[in-house]
Amino acid sequence: MTEKQNIQREPLVRLAKRDDLSGAKKWAIRLVAIVLALVVGSLFIAVLGHNPIAVYHDIITGSLGGPSTAKVTVRVAIPLLGAALAIAPAFKMKFWNIGAEGQIMVGGIAATYFALYWYDKLPKPALLIVMAVASIIAGGIWGLVPAFCKARWGTNETLFTLMLNYIAIGIEAYLQNGPWKDPSGTGFPIIAMFDQKARLPKVGGVHIGWIIVLALTVGMFIYMKYSKHGYEISVVGESQRTARYAGMNVGKIIMRTMFLSGAIAGLMGFLVVSGADYTLNNGTSGGVGFTAIIVAWLAHLNPFAMVLIAGLLAVLTKGSNTIQTNFKIPASAADVLSAIILFFMLGCEFFINYRMIFRGSKAKVPAGPAPATPAASPDTAEKEADEHE
Repeated sequence: MTEKQNIQREPLVRLAKRDDLSGAKKWAIRLVAIVLALVVGSLFIAVLGHNPIAVYHDIITGSLGGPSTAKVTVRVAIPLLGAALAIAPAFKMKFWNIGAEGQIMVGGIAATYFALYWYDKLPKPALLIVMAVASIIAGGIWGLVPAFCKARWGTNETLFTLMLNYIAIGIEAYLQNGPWKDPSGTGFPIIAMFDQKARLPKVGGVHIGWIIVLALTVGMFIYMKYSKHGYEISVVGESQRTARYAGMNVGKIIMRTMFLSGAIAGLMGFLVVSGADYTLNNGTSGGVGFTAIIVAWLAHLNPFAMVLIAGLLAVLTKGSNTIQTNFKIPASAADVLSAIILFFMLGCEFFINYRMIFRGSKAKVPAGPAPATPAASPDTAEKEADEHE
């Protein structure tokens, strides 16, 4: 067989894992991605008939241009950062918790119960503490259910947690249209606004939740990097069989971690209903649980990086609302503009981790070391078995 025939039989494009890309090159790729995102976004804005520079300027000023707008942006970032912190330990363990949306909702439901029926029985500090604890427990239990089923029967956590989102949303809809419906809602199915005693105090013009999530950021970093539990999470994420061989109780670690994940997400539900909306509604979770997945992945599960990513997405969210008003841009078009920016941000991570080798290129795909003995092959089988457990 000739060399030409060999080349023709090769695929047009092959992917090779990057192992030696320097930090400077990684940031250069990210910078190029941001520039491309702005250029493509500018073309989209121009097609809509607007000045791209004016629109981008309005996004910044509409989210950070003054104290009032900055406060709204911070309020948007609080549950987003908290939800990203919530799913980080589960993702580190390679337990794909797609259920933060539902965990936020059940946390909000639990807090709302005490806000509606206990506001006249407890002083404000005690009431807020009870609401917070209730949201933590409710969210933790909501996360514990799929973890138990995964540990006991090996169920698929992605589908299980996703399904629980819809159950939580259904429970909220039932309460809003039934037992908790406000009689003074003039026919609209709404839940009554919280009494002042059930509302979080403000610090710096924003509810105290921003201090809570920053404290959680530091705590999660320490927990993941320096605690015994964090080490166990890392080992289970690498290989459950290795964890078992080391004497770790994998089922216990999975359930403990998912309770923590759900508890933090549930706490975010409390912060939303008590600090931002002052009531419970079908928008309490507002897609935050899904967007938090993007935040966590872009930050590579680093809590401090999540602060920056969540802040950026909050700016895009608030700025998109502003340009809808000032430029009469449809909400769908504003969402497309945000999606373009996110697409390039996510796409650059692909080129950071992989390189493309085209047919006929002299570049070689790095070959991993060949196993010295057949005994090395169980590592691959072990990983495959872990993925099916």
